[in-house]
Amino acid sequence: MPAMPDPNFPRAVVFDLLTALIDSWTLWNAAAGSERAGRAWRAEYLRLTYGCGAYVAYEELVREAARTTGLVEAAPAYLETHWSELAPWSGAQETLDILQSRCKLAVVTNCSIRLGALAAARLKTRWDAVITAEEAGFYKPDPRPYRLTLDRLGVTANDAVFVAGSAFDLAGTAAVGLRTYWHNRIGLPRPAQLPAPAIECATFERLIPWLEGQAWQAS
Repeated sequence: MPAMPDPNFPRAVVFDLLTALIDSWTLWNAAAGSERAGRAWRAEYLRLTYGCGAYVAYEELVREAARTTGLVEAAPAYLETHWSELAPWSGAQETLDILQSRCKLAVVTNCSIRLGALAAARLKTRWDAVITAEEAGFYKPDPRPYRLTLDRLGVTANDAVFVAGSAFDLAGTAAVGLRTYWHNRIGLPRPAQLPAPAIECATFERLIPWLEGQAWQAS
């Protein structure tokens, strides 16, 4: 928390971890053996996590998605073994370094406490909160993980913004009133039934100008 907070800047910026800040796609593809197999596996895993609501062990859902998409058992084992090699997207650390002195920073992610801590540590950032689906008891986009994060930070939705990596976060952030910047690095489509983000960009370059423009403030 900065010593002299800027009243014209959000008090907190909350990030999705495994898609918005970290390039988890490359590791999933490597574990699956190809981009095509990795995308299919990831899509099934996302379907399971976003569909189950109440928390079921993340590692089991990853293994179930691998079985469903025809991958060998070695694929999820490879993913977990190499989890500590997850790499941040270009521009992620630089953006966080700028924000660190201006507001509180947090991540909320759909994984276990253990894997969430390992992934968050891939960024050299002093997190004010690292919230996982396991800790919240529910997977995003259920509103509870987002609300737990806001409670942990001691801010309201009007005083914070969210940086999403997946379109499905848009349903959860809309439910709690969090304005959302969608860092859509790989060009994922937005399902028609999901609300639009406040801004969508393939990089972080528009994030800080957007925040400084007070676009985060409630209408």
